Amino acid sequence: MALIWNRPYEWDVDDWRRRASCRDTDPDLFFPVGTTGSALDQIEAAKAVCRQCEARDDCLEFALATNQEAGVWGATSEEERRKLRKAWLARRRRAS
Repeated sequence: MALIWNRPYEWDVDDWRRRASCRDTDPDLFFPVGTTGSALDQIEAAKAVCRQCEARDDCLEFALATNQEAGVWGATSEEERRKLRKAWLARRRRAS
């Protein structure tokens, strides 16, 4: 399933998805079922793809801005993004 995002945000200007390493990877890798056992290995494998990606920061920014709750985005897990989102929202408010 492809995400379609039509709002012009600064992090989406050059359409980072075209540069994303995950474009050539099975999307199921980035959406493990669960957060324990073998899902931990899958999460780490997805993060390894992300760590090599030139669009990682843009991907994470997108995930935070659009509140992506599921999957691995920008080399972060669901739990990691929940923690990051609060600080990210505070920075966005201060910047506007």
